[in-house]
Amino acid sequence: MEEDASLFPKKELLDNVPLVEDERDELEDREFEAEFLPGEAGNSADSGCLCPEKQHNADADISKKKTAIPDGLQARHLRKTLSHLEKLREEKELFIQKTRGELRACRQRMDLITKQQASVSAEVAAEKEANNTAAVGRLQAVSRRLCTELNNERDLQSKIRALLQKSESSMWHIAIQERPLKDGPKSAQEEEVAGRKRLQEQAAKEEAALEKAERNRLLRARKSIYLQREHGLRHQKLVEDAQKNHKIAVRFLKASLRRIREQERKEERKSRAHMKRRMDAVLALKNSITANRETLRKFQAWGQAKAELAEQKAQAEKEMILAQGGDAFKHLFHQRRCQELDAQKRTFEEEQKLRKQEIVSRILKEAAEEENRKKKQSSPAKATDRLTLRDKTWRCVTDVCEGRDTAVLSRHLLDSDGAAHPKAPQLLEAISSESVQGDPGNTSWEDDTLAEPEVPGLWKEDYKPYQVPKEEVARKTVGGTKMDKDILARTTEQVRCRVTHKRVVSRCEFKGRPFNSKPKLIHFKDFDIGKVYKKKITLINATYTINYCKLVGVEDHLQDFIHIEFDPPGPMSAGMSCEVLVTFKPMINKDLEGNISFMAQTGGFSVPLKCSPKKCALSLDKELIDFGSYVVGETTSRTITLTNIGGLGTKFKFLPASESYEMDISQSVMKISSVFTDEDKSLYDRIITSISEQQIKGNESSPTDMPSQKESGKRDSKEQEEGRPTESEGVTVTTVVTIPPNEEQTEISLGEVTEGEIGPFSSIKVPVIFTPIIPGEVQTKFKVVFKNQQCPTLYFRVVGVAIDVPVWVPKPNVDLKMCMYDRLYQDSVLVHTRSKVALRLKFEVCKELREHMELLPETGYIQAQSSYAVQLKFLPRHSLPEDAGKYFDKESRVLEAPMTIRVADQIKPVGFTVHAVVTTSDLELSPSAVDFGYCTIYEAIRTQVSLYNHSLLPQGFGFVGLPKFVDIQPNDGFGTILPLEMLHLDVIFQPTKAKEYNFELVCKSEINRCFQLACRAVGVHPPLELSHYQVKFAATSLYDMSVATLYVINSHVSMNSLTHSVPRIGSEDASPVGPTSFEFLPPPDSPITISPSVGTVLPGKRCLIQVVFRPVLPSKLIHQEASQALTKPVELRKDTATQRKDLRRQSSTPRLQNQDRLHRTSTTPIAELCEQDFKFSSDEYQAAQATLARSFQGKFDKFVVPCVVASGDTKDRKGTEPLSFSPHNTLYLELWCPAVAPSIVVTSNRGKTISNFGDIAVGHHGIKKVSIQNISAEDLAVEFSMLNPNGPFVLLNAISKLLAGETHVLTLSFSPHESILAQETLDIITKRGTLSLTLLGTGVASMITCSIEGNTLDMGYVIARESVSSSFKLQNCSTLPIKFSLRLDSLSRSKSEDQQRLPQFLASRAQRTEVVGTQNNSGQSVFSVIPVKGIMDPGKAQDFTVTFSPDHESLYFSDRLQIVLFEKKLSHQILLKGAAREHMMFVEGGDPLDVPVESLTVIPTYDPERREEAEELKPILVTLDYIQLDTDTPAPPATRELQVGCIRTTQLSPKKTVEFSLDSSTALQHKGFTIEPSRGSVERGQTKTISISWMPPADFDPDHPLMVSALLQLKGDVKETYKVLFVAQVVTGP
Repeated sequence: MEEDASLFPKKELLDNVPLVEDERDELEDREFEAEFLPGEAGNSADSGCLCPEKQHNADADISKKKTAIPDGLQARHLRKTLSHLEKLREEKELFIQKTRGELRACRQRMDLITKQQASVSAEVAAEKEANNTAAVGRLQAVSRRLCTELNNERDLQSKIRALLQKSESSMWHIAIQERPLKDGPKSAQEEEVAGRKRLQEQAAKEEAALEKAERNRLLRARKSIYLQREHGLRHQKLVEDAQKNHKIAVRFLKASLRRIREQERKEERKSRAHMKRRMDAVLALKNSITANRETLRKFQAWGQAKAELAEQKAQAEKEMILAQGGDAFKHLFHQRRCQELDAQKRTFEEEQKLRKQEIVSRILKEAAEEENRKKKQSSPAKATDRLTLRDKTWRCVTDVCEGRDTAVLSRHLLDSDGAAHPKAPQLLEAISSESVQGDPGNTSWEDDTLAEPEVPGLWKEDYKPYQVPKEEVARKTVGGTKMDKDILARTTEQVRCRVTHKRVVSRCEFKGRPFNSKPKLIHFKDFDIGKVYKKKITLINATYTINYCKLVGVEDHLQDFIHIEFDPPGPMSAGMSCEVLVTFKPMINKDLEGNISFMAQTGGFSVPLKCSPKKCALSLDKELIDFGSYVVGETTSRTITLTNIGGLGTKFKFLPASESYEMDISQSVMKISSVFTDEDKSLYDRIITSISEQQIKGNESSPTDMPSQKESGKRDSKEQEEGRPTESEGVTVTTVVTIPPNEEQTEISLGEVTEGEIGPFSSIKVPVIFTPIIPGEVQTKFKVVFKNQQCPTLYFRVVGVAIDVPVWVPKPNVDLKMCMYDRLYQDSVLVHTRSKVALRLKFEVCKELREHMELLPETGYIQAQSSYAVQLKFLPRHSLPEDAGKYFDKESRVLEAPMTIRVADQIKPVGFTVHAVVTTSDLELSPSAVDFGYCTIYEAIRTQVSLYNHSLLPQGFGFVGLPKFVDIQPNDGFGTILPLEMLHLDVIFQPTKAKEYNFELVCKSEINRCFQLACRAVGVHPPLELSHYQVKFAATSLYDMSVATLYVINSHVSMNSLTHSVPRIGSEDASPVGPTSFEFLPPPDSPITISPSVGTVLPGKRCLIQVVFRPVLPSKLIHQEASQALTKPVELRKDTATQRKDLRRQSSTPRLQNQDRLHRTSTTPIAELCEQDFKFSSDEYQAAQATLARSFQGKFDKFVVPCVVASGDTKDRKGTEPLSFSPHNTLYLELWCPAVAPSIVVTSNRGKTISNFGDIAVGHHGIKKVSIQNISAEDLAVEFSMLNPNGPFVLLNAISKLLAGETHVLTLSFSPHESILAQETLDIITKRGTLSLTLLGTGVASMITCSIEGNTLDMGYVIARESVSSSFKLQNCSTLPIKFSLRLDSLSRSKSEDQQRLPQFLASRAQRTEVVGTQNNSGQSVFSVIPVKGIMDPGKAQDFTVTFSPDHESLYFSDRLQIVLFEKKLSHQILLKGAAREHMMFVEGGDPLDVPVESLTVIPTYDPERREEAEELKPILVTLDYIQLDTDTPAPPATRELQVGCIRTTQLSPKKTVEFSLDSSTALQHKGFTIEPSRGSVERGQTKTISISWMPPADFDPDHPLMVSALLQLKGDVKETYKVLFVAQVVTGP
């Protein structure tokens, strides 16, 4: 029984009973759901009787149900349970019967198998006796199979028995459960009666409440109507006032616009006039420049010819002198020097004239001012006898003019400023000034003009036009010489070839050098005359496009030495290169500098060229050699190095400075390339050279040698034209330098190598030997002279000290370096003796330092001519600064301790000094105590601590014994601190559990000193935790988005602190278990978005958080960029106006006033632009944003976002009352946000990433093109995000790769399939970022409405070969113009295909789909419509006219009219119907007797005599079905109708009406038919209905239908007779 009960538990039997339909309907009541749970009980079975019949009692009945529901629900539940148990019991009985039948069948099979086994055993025995082995084997196999089947049947029998027992037990259990349920309905009925009474009382109360609510509703409605009326009146008044103000504003706006347009036209005319003047000035300037260039080229050619003539003349003169046996070089040198002196004299005289004119003009000006001042004074001042400054100056000028004081003036110029030689700028200006053309006496300050040119630079003060000498003008032939013509032609060709073109690529004009040279400088260094040098350079095209390169040439002074081999390569692409071979053949020994000029399409460029001959650059490595102190008799040596870094070698000799030296100086003489003095070396250079040489020879101090070397080097590099004789010419100049002899120094001498030859780029070491002979200081000065006269003499000094002591210390200064307090330092001091006997030594330490320093042993003996070592020990105490006294400097911490060695029998002691810097070893930690405060176990707090080293020595340090929850960085708290250095260390504290921490950190130095740092903190275990506390975003492009996900986890599910750590603050009470809320507080104006930022997490649950990083440019920066972009044109106009004002500043007062007014008007728009507020959607804002995005260099931000944690649910708080939270439970999320420049930007539409297609009709498409550019330096693989496959947006030309700098145009299509506002995002994905394009578009459905209801237009009956028209309207309800066209199916292309199919009348009426019926025999369409096509504007209507024109009689004219929009969309289908008759009468109604298709046979023609017989053949079948109901209520009669009509026609007819009559009306009435009316007349264009009704008579047999006929006659223009056949029957249902 227990097993049976477990199969069907009581709860399953009670809860799984299905609800009937009426119960489910009542359970859906809202008020029932509000009071009761939906699955606890059902409604009563008879609650349907409580439903009211009137609407106003509905609420009362609902309230009654509320009390009756519990009682009825219980009764229904019991009944359902009982019925369910009965069903289960019946099923179990049926199952038991089936099981018992199977058991019986199983037993029968077992009996049969047993019988078969017996028969098989008998056959086996018989076959064995017959020795039939084969039969025996077969029978044994059959016996085995029967045994197997018998065993299977036994197993099946046991299973069936067990199943039968279980089923019987279950049925017994069901019977037990049915007993208590049968007694339940009785008590339920009694409770139901009581519940009904309570419902009635409650319904009465609710009815009264409803009446009161209805009265309140009416009052509120009246009040709302009154307020609405008042609001309407106020609104109307406001609208009228607004319209009136708008009219006034429009009038003033038009006047303002008129004035502004007039002002703009004036400014336009003024700017055009100004531009024309500027263009004229530029053209004039261009013509002037062209003319001047040609003139200058002519003069250059003349000058070159003149120079060649002078050179030829000099050469001829030189040959003549040589022929006579004279010295040609001496003669030419003397002649050249005379020319130089003459040129200097002329220059000086011209300078004196200019200065005299200047002084005179100033004096005259002062005299005029003095006279004006005297005139203004009331009383003239008395003259004094004392001479004024002006009188003295005037007298001096008079003397100069008379030539009396020329020598004095020149001496004054040379001796000015009290210097040995004049200042370089003054003397250079005085000597090298150019001669002034013209009469200087005409210059006066009154001739100055205040006018300035229109183009700046045209009238510069330093511009001096070239004046042709009179002799050259006289020699010029008419039309020019042949050389002039050649030069002019060559110049013209060069000007034509040098036309440059601007290179503009991607709207960017190339600026800069068109070609880069490699190397940038062509330097021929250390060349020899007569040799050939070649260098190859590479020119690289640096422009963006194809360019050309053409060689122009080298400068004139280089043409004799430089040869260029350049084959023009033709057009060169960007980055391509070509080679140029430069050949240099030196012919003169001097520096050459110049440029090699080239011409490209974008302009000219040049490559610098420099040629440097071999020179000597000599120097000594030291200028002072100090041997120090040496004992008499010792010998020591030092070396000094002479270095030549130049490419020319020379002979040298070291000798004392007091000795004289005679040497032969050979100098090379260069060719004289010009006889003009302005190309030679100036007099000032030679004066400076002689002065500097005198200073070098007479100066005793070695530092003065370096400036002389520098000056000589500069002088050598600047020498260009000075002649030097060469060794090949055999000219030698002998120079003798005589120096008075001096006493030689034998103690300091030079080594064996004192003279020789030093090669280029080499060095020589010369030893200097010091052998002290006499005690005392020795000093000697040496010099180095060279054979090359250009090399200055070098000087150096040697110093040494000789002493005479038998005992001495080799190291008189013992340096202990840096020493620390309380540390022992030792050193060994070595003592030497030159005595030949042993000596007793006593070592003494000064008494101030005896507590800190000692010498061991204190007494000792040194053997003859040997050495002795004494041990020095130094242990400084902290009292050393006070004890040492004068031997210790407290500021520098330097100790100088004198030590004394007393030698027996020697009065003078031997001393040595111990040097040491004594420092402390203290390290200082600041602050001395650290309070970390409150810190959660999920984060770490970093505090900075300073470690200061008070020592002068570096010290190693380390923090040892650190707890697990503390870390010190950098280098884990270990390192080395430099002297007096302060290191900043980060102490990181991360608690492991919630408690209070008090600990100390120990810092140890390398000498094992300890320094402690006290720390305290409070560990906090918050109720919530984050899955990640640090998020590192990938490098995100501007306006791209990176998303990271994390979780907020509530793991606090238990208060048991023994099994796990519970959330608490320090040692406080644990936080309660329950829902916990959180809130993220991101920084304001940050590119961080956290969703959700506020939420609640239940215990044991977690909440998903999304962190979005979207870097954008600051709005303020974009506003600033947009403002600058707008103010640039205004500032340009302002600068132009300012220039005009400066040009006209010297004009009259009215012009100045006008210019000031112009300046004020030009500055006004700037202030207006600065105050302008740019909106986000403005074009200026978008352009500035795109510009900044292109120039964005990248940015890295780090944000720390706090997450506040509070106990409780956010939904439970009351109003705005915040939840209780502790700031110590706050969690922190660290975000690393690197932003980079976008790799791909939008270049079209001002850089906007939003493409709005606007309004597009459904079924059509719009195209937008977006240009994107790769602004990165590498090629990018491009991928595109998937657009919605079923959406309206399509990308037509996707690409897979975008090259660096390449621009691609994306074509986007918008094809809406329905009326919708579509928006999608297209992501352009690269490895460096994502560019998002927002696609917007509005699909507008082309909605039209038709005035025809039912989409069927019936044209009615028409006389054949006449026509009738009908009209309808189409209304455009959309916001777009709609293109429409109308099509008839009878005129479609598929009509011929439809005619090949089987006729439609062969199919049933329900299967017929053909809409094109009978057509005209003439081939023309029976229906026509106008207009056929057109365009309907938005909101407009279009009228259409349909004409029905049949050409023969038929009742089945039909066609279908299709309305197609935009030649694609089928909007409406209108079925057109019509009928045609030959005569004016027609009859409609009855059952169809034929098919709606005309026959293909020929209709026979009847004679008029047989017309009546033919008319009787027109049958009309009328079927009437009388529906008999099962109830006693009589059924209504069966009714049908016939329509008789008269067609309106334009033909003339004697009869205007049609008469009809139906005979046999009496016979029909006996059969139960009623016909009204049976006769009558119909007017033209009218129809009349004949109603037929049938009620079965009493003698009617339902099994046999009733058939009756009658004749219907129509009389019009002809007479027609119809046989109406009435068929009536009785049916039981519709």
